[in-house]
Amino acid sequence: MMLSGALNGLMSVTLGAGNPVEHVINHKTVASDSGWWLWSSNQTNLVLSGIIVLVVGALAAREIKTGDESEGHDRFLTKNPLAGMIEVISLFLREEICRPLLHERTDRFMPFLWTLFYFILVNNLLGLVPLLDLWHLVMGEVTHTAPIGGTATQNLFVTAALATVAFFVINIAGIRELGAWEYCKHLTGGAPWYVAILMVPIEILSTFIKPIALALRLFANMTAGHILVATLFMFVGMGLKAGVLIGSGVTLVSSVAAIAIYFLELFVAFLQAFVFMFLTAVFIGQLAHHGEHHDDHAHDHEHDPMLEAADQGEVIPT
Repeated sequence: MMLSGALNGLMSVTLGAGNPVEHVINHKTVASDSGWWLWSSNQTNLVLSGIIVLVVGALAAREIKTGDESEGHDRFLTKNPLAGMIEVISLFLREEICRPLLHERTDRFMPFLWTLFYFILVNNLLGLVPLLDLWHLVMGEVTHTAPIGGTATQNLFVTAALATVAFFVINIAGIRELGAWEYCKHLTGGAPWYVAILMVPIEILSTFIKPIALALRLFANMTAGHILVATLFMFVGMGLKAGVLIGSGVTLVSSVAAIAIYFLELFVAFLQAFVFMFLTAVFIGQLAHHGEHHDDHAHDHEHDPMLEAADQGEVIPT
């Protein structure tokens, strides 16, 4: 009876919300006397996501690692379903997505790329959990101050921070791989000096545009999708209050649409985490590929007998 009452209360708070944006945006938790937010619901979500990633990751690693030799061939099997799913996803990301881009550098960057993927994924999924409504249910009233709730990856400051971390990893990796001089030379795109005058500013802008695009893409997708889900659930609540004749049709259509969009948002949560990680790997690989292309070109020139003969002044038969 208590569980049923709690679920009914949660449904009434969720469906009765007057503004669907409230379910998605950040909420003040603690503020200074001057009005500065010292803590917010998104910060709690970020801390919670970090704890979930660390705890679940550690438990999954314990289940995935090879067991004792006394277990025979079973020591190679991952028996826990959740750990097995994480293992499959992680191996797919490493072997099928990142290794073709990063080659021998894959193992060096995978801890960062895995962390990026799972941290964004958990935050995306937490945004689909009615944590704010649970808080309102506990408090017995709807307030604009809450210690938890919303969607952290809907916050542009959060996505910008993630993109900034990716920016530094991408460019520091490029400088370490190519060296400072070759990194600067890659900004010319291999063009002649008179074209490089135009290329260098464009490439510098591109260096900053890439992480900006990462931040805006994640922000926009999480904002649009989560608000749409909240809006449809709001329509369900409005239909329930409108009476049988009008409300039943609105409730039925809105309920079906809300469930469909909710499952779509589950897919989008995985997709956007994947896209953020994938494009970060692509940008890292582009700089590394520039270095490989330069080295291969120099290597081919060094060992090409035709070019060696030409350098020595020999006549090359045609």
